[in-house]
Amino acid sequence: MKIYFQIRYFLCAWLNRVGEGTALAYPDLERHPTHLASAIHDKIIPMKRWQFWLGLIISAVFLYLALRGLHLKEVWHDIQQAHYWWLLPGITVYFFGVWVRAWRWHYLIAPVKHVPTKTMFPIVAIGYMGNNIYPARAGEVLRAVVLKRREAVPISASLATIIVERIFDGVVMLAFVFLNLPKLATFQGQSGFVGNIQTLAAWGAGIFILALAIFLWAAMYPRPAMRIGLWLVYHLTPAAWHNRIIAMMNKFLDGLASLRSPWHALMVFFTSVLIWLLETGKYWFVMYAFPFRVDFFTLMLMNGIVNLATTLPSAPGYVGTFDAPGIAVLKAAGVAGPVAAAYTLVLHVALWVPITALGAFYLLREGLGSEWQQVEA
Repeated sequence: MKIYFQIRYFLCAWLNRVGEGTALAYPDLERHPTHLASAIHDKIIPMKRWQFWLGLIISAVFLYLALRGLHLKEVWHDIQQAHYWWLLPGITVYFFGVWVRAWRWHYLIAPVKHVPTKTMFPIVAIGYMGNNIYPARAGEVLRAVVLKRREAVPISASLATIIVERIFDGVVMLAFVFLNLPKLATFQGQSGFVGNIQTLAAWGAGIFILALAIFLWAAMYPRPAMRIGLWLVYHLTPAAWHNRIIAMMNKFLDGLASLRSPWHALMVFFTSVLIWLLETGKYWFVMYAFPFRVDFFTLMLMNGIVNLATTLPSAPGYVGTFDAPGIAVLKAAGVAGPVAAAYTLVLHVALWVPITALGAFYLLREGLGSEWQQVEA
């Protein structure tokens, strides 16, 4: 429970610091941390209630799609018979991928401040933990807050780099799908669930490539981007908000500065590809714990599809949105349904538990000093 409330403290503090130090609604929160409960109730809970229930509904629908027609006793039998020692090399490869994520963030944030990869790694782990236990990817905000607290990097700049990360991740995931379109075509007659993946991938590619182009343009031409931003601010927002929004826009554009360097942009793309290849490597190792074999490209396809599906709203931990498409791809590749379900569920747990535990450890080590002691009291 301490972890849970520490995260809520960080997020509430961030809500009070959107203006990089100017409180919006609870100016006395830092002087009186015991106001945390009312801050959470008044700001976070109402704001996220409908998204939370929408996520639960979507997760329930995807879980139904994942498990319908399966005999749960057979799934449980396959889970019991798995050779779990294969998870160890898979988890090792996965953590190396998390290190590469920290390396990538180091490149993205470099124009704002040089932060070593070893400093970034614990913050990335904390962000993963936040994403896994909170809806709406709250971990992305959490790691921006922790980076500001540790390295004084503006939150707006951090969030800009995090959005760039997500765009590059989306492009790589779509590349994994497109690279395997010939293989996907052979699956279409066997699984209605993946039958429309080509169309969805085409639409997704258009969206991510357009977003990437906009961000690259804003990075290369910050003055025209700022002029457009100012026009929108002055015409679409209340005058009382102008100064804060403009300050955030300036810091946001600073966060895009890494894309102005061809070397940094190339490194971001290279590390993005490496990250997802390493994650597919974990899929590969975990596969050996179960009695089926598919090639690496099929697992790349599965990785791409399930991670694109997890962009949908869902319950914390991507329950259902990860599992249903993963099982569908494996069944379409000829894997027996119970085995596909057992593998996907175990893989999901193996992706969730280690990084969440590591992030919790780092957050506890981060501490909140005397302020947190007052909150506990």
